Amino acid sequence: MNKEQLEKIKTGKGFIAALDQSGGSTPKALKDYGVTEDQYNSEDEMFNLVHDMRTRIVASPAFTSDKIVGAILFEQTMDRTVDGKYTGNYLADKGIVPFLKVDKGLDEQKDGVQLMKPMPELDSLLSRANERNIFGTKMRSNILELNKDGIDLVVKQQFDVAKQIIAAGLVPIIEPEVNINAENKADIEAYLADSILTELNKLNDDQLVMLKLTIPTNPNQYQTLINHQNVVRVVALSGGYSRDEANNLLKANDGLIASFSRALISDLNVNQSDEEFDRILGETIESIYDASVNKNA
Repeated sequence: MNKEQLEKIKTGKGFIAALDQSGGSTPKALKDYGVTEDQYNSEDEMFNLVHDMRTRIVASPAFTSDKIVGAILFEQTMDRTVDGKYTGNYLADKGIVPFLKVDKGLDEQKDGVQLMKPMPELDSLLSRANERNIFGTKMRSNILELNKDGIDLVVKQQFDVAKQIIAAGLVPIIEPEVNINAENKADIEAYLADSILTELNKLNDDQLVMLKLTIPTNPNQYQTLINHQNVVRVVALSGGYSRDEANNLLKANDGLIASFSRALISDLNVNQSDEEFDRILGETIESIYDASVNKNA
């Protein structure tokens, strides 16, 4: 583990950019960016186009390490290059810590949740991530209902896989997303916090994790997790909120920083001039940085 990068993630001012839309969500990400499905004829062409979009973002003068502490990549992005360097190395050279999305999507809903699909090739992926100088990983589950057995299954699966990732020398971001439209969202979050705390307390001192959580209904719901000795940082997903909504909610939560995806790229378009693209990206980054760093009194 890179100690300098660990310190940057633990104490750095800013947020983590989520640039990890994968196979299923890539066509929508491209469409939102102004690239329609008739502009590519294969999956490889699609991934080349989305890599062009991500390259434009990370290479922008607005995408800087004084506002962005880390960035989450998709496997296809990790294996491609920016300015002749693997994407992870390019980011690290800019002072931005690279992470890799490792999950293979969600299983069918059962017990009010969606567990992660099996990841039989995780060890080889982690080995490649180490070769590419990736610092950590991210994996997502989905919680839709207040079902305690289901929530406990999500948390247990996340921590079981997290230990495998830690053993490979990487820092896992555990992401048990709570659907923003779930009934009893606040009750789900209260129970989720307790369930996560139970698993955190079982870790050895040197087993470090991060958490990526839906912005809670009750401000500072996750304070105990933020302060836990095994937690490097807790970040928040935008979860379908507009950027303004997400920023306003985030400001009410001390110590919680953003890791937004849609809310980061929603105003960007392939047809914008570089000047306009950089300006809009810069304004977006500034607003998310502000919500991550400057909290309500």
